[in-house]
Amino acid sequence: MNMDKEMLYQRIETMIISSTNSPKYVSFSTVKMADLFGVNPLEIEERVNELLEEGRLKKTQLSELPSYEVYMLPS
Repeated sequence: MNMDKEMLYQRIETMIISSTNSPKYVSFSTVKMADLFGVNPLEIEERVNELLEEGRLKKTQLSELPSYEVYMLPS
């Protein structure tokens, strides 16, 4: 099964928008996300990387511990 990039983007976008963090960001497990969509975790990573390359998502590292990779919408 091929991962639908738009469906993944909409899910991540919704997670970010509904986040209580300030600024709005989200951290997620590609394994859990893959399980949710019924695909291989590598496919999730590939689609997320495509979204990053397209500028539709931004990725950063939290400065405080635990220093998770977090995703935000571009401003």
